[in-house]
Amino acid sequence: MRLTTKGRYAVTAMLDLAINHNKDSVTLRNIAENQKISLSYLEQLFAKLRKQDLVKGMRGPGGGYRLARSADEISIAQIIRAVDEPMEFTDCHGLENCKGGERCLSHHLWVQLTDQLDDFLSNIYLGALMRESEQALEQRRTEPRQTGDRQKVTVPMH
Repeated sequence: MRLTTKGRYAVTAMLDLAINHNKDSVTLRNIAENQKISLSYLEQLFAKLRKQDLVKGMRGPGGGYRLARSADEISIAQIIRAVDEPMEFTDCHGLENCKGGERCLSHHLWVQLTDQLDDFLSNIYLGALMRESEQALEQRRTEPRQTGDRQKVTVPMH
């Protein structure tokens, strides 16, 4: 399993939206410019996110998108699932017909890995990522950085 561009862009766009939540609605054009993502691609992703009630569209002047609920209530797994991104490590998608209609020898391993990934991403919330990103940005502004230093980023759990 590899998280495709669709899943990564959806999470990134939702994080951008969450960070800018204190403003009025955020336009997809702003997100596209901020994140260097195609506007037409974002439109497709946000149509799916809207159907899953993760975002709300606002029409008219000052229109754009807002989160449909608190960032602390939206898990990364929900975002990835909303854009039809499979979080599956088995080739058979759990149907146990991996090897010519039969279950492969390593099927159980891949099912367990799929379950672990789902549990992991289901317990990381957009709000926690937003706060982590804001802290990292603030830290960059206040601390001088040496060339070549890499900053360790932790994944906050809800």
